Amino acid sequence: MRIRAEDSLRHVAAAVAGALVGAGVDAVLTGGACAALFTDGAYQSFDLDFVLRRPARQAVVDAALASLGFRRLSDRYIHPHSPFFVEFPAGPLGIGRDLDIRPESLRIGRTRFLALSPTDSCRDRLAAYYHWDDGPSLEAAVEIAVRHPVDLQGIRAWSTDEGAADGFAHFLEAVRRRKARERRSTRNRRGS
Repeated sequence: MRIRAEDSLRHVAAAVAGALVGAGVDAVLTGGACAALFTDGAYQSFDLDFVLRRPARQAVVDAALASLGFRRLSDRYIHPHSPFFVEFPAGPLGIGRDLDIRPESLRIGRTRFLALSPTDSCRDRLAAYYHWDDGPSLEAAVEIAVRHPVDLQGIRAWSTDEGAADGFAHFLEAVRRRKARERRSTRNRRGS
């Protein structure tokens, strides 16, 4: 698969994931790129973070990404024609203190690969909001919760375990406001 300058994050994620799967690398798409997919681009990210579930030889990963035109530069892979880069954060796969993450199969075109679920992607963005006061991550979590079914009770329990009950309350209120705004907008469009 060829990667061009105009290719979307969605296209690049599918290409990278497909190359990794084809090379037998057991990796899960996480982080901002995962959130960008679940928000249909409302949240922007330029890095594709894949966490390895099992060790993989560096030469195998290098070859898989080289087949797409990426080259390793220190701890990331860059492409001469794409603004997106690939990183492999240290595992294990976890969100905050929760290491019991069960990725889901995601399909883009004909490529099927593992990624965080919408609930876990929401929690991942909330972790950035809770621990680093990252406003755009809160906005991404809200977008995910509005666009996809997420386990709000599970997110509440996890938030409490993370010591972020107040942060969860802020998130939940932002979700409610956003859903109310969407309902008003829908009613206004119907009334026009």
